[in-house]
Amino acid sequence: MATSKIDKRIRRKYSIRRNLKGTAERPRLTVFRSNKHIHVQIIDDTKGHTLVSASSIELGDENKKITKIDQAKKVGTLIAKKAIEKGIETIVFDRNGYLYFGRIKALADGAREGGLKF
Repeated sequence: MATSKIDKRIRRKYSIRRNLKGTAERPRLTVFRSNKHIHVQIIDDTKGHTLVSASSIELGDENKKITKIDQAKKVGTLIAKKAIEKGIETIVFDRNGYLYFGRIKALADGAREGGLKF
């Protein structure tokens, strides 16, 4: 039985991942959230390759002056920009067991504003 917070997230992650598959036409956008940063990857599961990645570390000096929710939104627009440059327009959103709230929601909204469809 999952008792710790991390164990519960891992259980949610696996139950979500059972139904999500990233293909070449619709790759999977997956999110990792730490206490300081947020990392995003667009993955083609059929080949097992990461097509595009972005994180809040790439934001640089402007990263220190804004809130974590604003960081997540900027990372969402950054990943959308990189994905559209590679020719990716539609994706499958994998929240990786995190609740769709706060930084995860801000990242998704930023990616939608950047032009990704999911």
